[in-house]
Amino acid sequence: MNVGKSIPRVDAFDKATGRTKYTDDLCDSRALVVKLVHSTIAHGLVKAIDISEAEKVEGVVKIVTCFDVPKYYFPTAGHPWSTDPHHQDVADRLLLTDRVRFYGEEVAAVIAENDIAAAQAVRKVKVDYEEYPLVLDVQEAMEERAPQLHENYPNNILGHSNLRIGNYQEAIKEPGLIKFDNWYDTPTVQHCHIENHICYAYEENGRINIVSSTQIPHIVRRVVGQALGISWGKVRVVKPYIGGGFGNKQDALYEPLCAYLSTQVGGRLVKIDVTREETFTNNRVRHAIRSHIITWVRPDGTIVARKLEAFSNQGAYASHGHGIAAKGMGAFPQLYPCPNVEADAYTVFTNRTVAGAMRGYGIPQAMFPVESQIDDIARQIGAHPLEYRLKHLMPVGYVDSFSKNENYFDSFRQCIEKGKAAIDYDRKYEEYKDQTGNIRRGIGCAVFWYNTAVWPISLETSSCRMVLNQDGSVQLQLGETEIGQGADTVFAQMAADILGFSMDKINVISCQDTDVTPFGTGAYASRQTYVGGFAVRQTAELLKTKILEYAHELTRMPVFNLEIADNNIVRTTDGRILMSVGDLACEALYSLTHSQHITAEGTYQIKTNAYSFGCCFAEVEVDIKYCKVKVLDIVNVHDCGQLINPDLAEAQVHGGMSMGIGYALSEQLLYDPKSGRALNDNLLDYKLPTTMDHPDLAAQFVENYEPTSAFGTKALGEPPVCPVAPAIRNAILNATGVPLYKIPMTPHVLFERFTEEGLI
Repeated sequence: MNVGKSIPRVDAFDKATGRTKYTDDLCDSRALVVKLVHSTIAHGLVKAIDISEAEKVEGVVKIVTCFDVPKYYFPTAGHPWSTDPHHQDVADRLLLTDRVRFYGEEVAAVIAENDIAAAQAVRKVKVDYEEYPLVLDVQEAMEERAPQLHENYPNNILGHSNLRIGNYQEAIKEPGLIKFDNWYDTPTVQHCHIENHICYAYEENGRINIVSSTQIPHIVRRVVGQALGISWGKVRVVKPYIGGGFGNKQDALYEPLCAYLSTQVGGRLVKIDVTREETFTNNRVRHAIRSHIITWVRPDGTIVARKLEAFSNQGAYASHGHGIAAKGMGAFPQLYPCPNVEADAYTVFTNRTVAGAMRGYGIPQAMFPVESQIDDIARQIGAHPLEYRLKHLMPVGYVDSFSKNENYFDSFRQCIEKGKAAIDYDRKYEEYKDQTGNIRRGIGCAVFWYNTAVWPISLETSSCRMVLNQDGSVQLQLGETEIGQGADTVFAQMAADILGFSMDKINVISCQDTDVTPFGTGAYASRQTYVGGFAVRQTAELLKTKILEYAHELTRMPVFNLEIADNNIVRTTDGRILMSVGDLACEALYSLTHSQHITAEGTYQIKTNAYSFGCCFAEVEVDIKYCKVKVLDIVNVHDCGQLINPDLAEAQVHGGMSMGIGYALSEQLLYDPKSGRALNDNLLDYKLPTTMDHPDLAAQFVENYEPTSAFGTKALGEPPVCPVAPAIRNAILNATGVPLYKIPMTPHVLFERFTEEGLI
């Protein structure tokens, strides 16, 4: 096979099959297959690798081991890079490693002509290890005698942030205060997107081309350059129309290795297509965070002082690292402002699967302890849980000193009132008090806080290109990626609104190609309609101006008396249609007097952020004897600014609520304490909720136009998952009177607590 015949080219998206079509399907039919050799220990050193028997397998092209790859350390996190070293991620990964830090880590790669040959060869590779002690618990990893994973991070602490407001130590000396002191645990979970990660790579004309299922093509381009020690311009990344990622694909997962392996076989096309088991253990997971919260209140419930310690289990490598724990800590003093606060967040390396970004980015882990304890406080002092929240939640006019975010509206009250009515909260709350018997019902609520996008922590920029076609339609390109969430539809709506075009005239190019697509950092942080909206608006206004300026030449009407409406050039003085945009576009391209290709391109860097707020109400039925929980009814209410597309917004909320139900009741990735091996790394043993476990999922909205936004929008993609687990927990509390301190709230957890409280 020669290199020229192995080059895939993106042709089009096939709506019938739901796949991007490649010339001659070369990616599938002619790609060399890569299978990875995974470590069988969680911590240690590779002493030697014997590939002699594996190389004899027919169909094996090449075997690359950890001793063969270049020693360029690179980061994997899908964060915007910055020329400021303080805003660059930790570079701690190699393409393959001889220093093993988690069970299943990649130590070698087999390149073969087909799957069977590759799999047979993998089984014949023999690895000799020097095994070290392992540590899986986040706080045990911080102890002086714990195994050390990385030389530059004493006590395995990747990051530590602290926050001090007022004087906590003096404040707690006030006589008569009531102390609430609780520890909370949230689990390691996996994203479980249907489409596993897959990537192809090949060389052409001295450049590396990568086709990948990624949320962040422009960031992957940079990471591949860093990992291979080559100029970033020598890397091209194509992101076809792909499935969801939920943050897992906000990392450079296998693209650097895939690119390097292609260079080792003469630039031939190679493919890495991971299994579901590899997705669980070798991609990314949500950080398990252990939180310790102490709250001091007066007998009337006034919050006097609060203390937080959060311990985030990072797993073996930095990935997104300390950002998750830091964001959760940042929410702590803002959601319920308090005059005296001490907060410390630690992110700690352990010999577990690497933790990275996942929907909510630290806020689901933060909302569970915060909203659980708020219910407990209200219950003990005899206050109504909703009235207590409304009394102490972030007030209108609150401004965060760091992000400069301002709470412009009484969103919490609006959302809570709407949710109460939707689920008939007041009646059920009173009805479910002081129940007895085996089957009990309860109703609970939790609120959440969320930032939109990543400014001022990281760069926020978006670029957009629009091209006017001969028929008056527009091609729209952005670096912000469509991964099933409907971003392209919303961008088309935005462009159509500004241009005065109908939706069918806006053709969004869903496939990003770093050679031609304007720069954008991708899909994450619920940023796309907010940040991308600025770029779309700016570019659409620029394109519109160019169209009207050309219309002036054809109609002799001054530009200030022209407008575009329903795809036509209209004179504003009398509403007369002068010509269609299609006729103008055709004339502009083919005119013998003034030929002009009308295009517009712009970059918009934002230096603002926006609060998203909302709540979840849940009604449950608890079987005391069997320690089982069934969700009977659930509703989320969100203030995400102005809705651009209500149907897509509702779909986003439903998806987040489903993930929240799994987080609350069933999902957790378990590890063997002796070997560090994941015990349930498949969709049979890892208990995802199904439609059988869901009630009807209800979504409602409060639309307060966000004044910092190009279209009045703000975050919605991630917020729906944030309040669900504590709402279900508080509903169980209402039903049984038993507070729970860890999720998922499985029968094992309920049995332990019900036994302690004397219910069984």
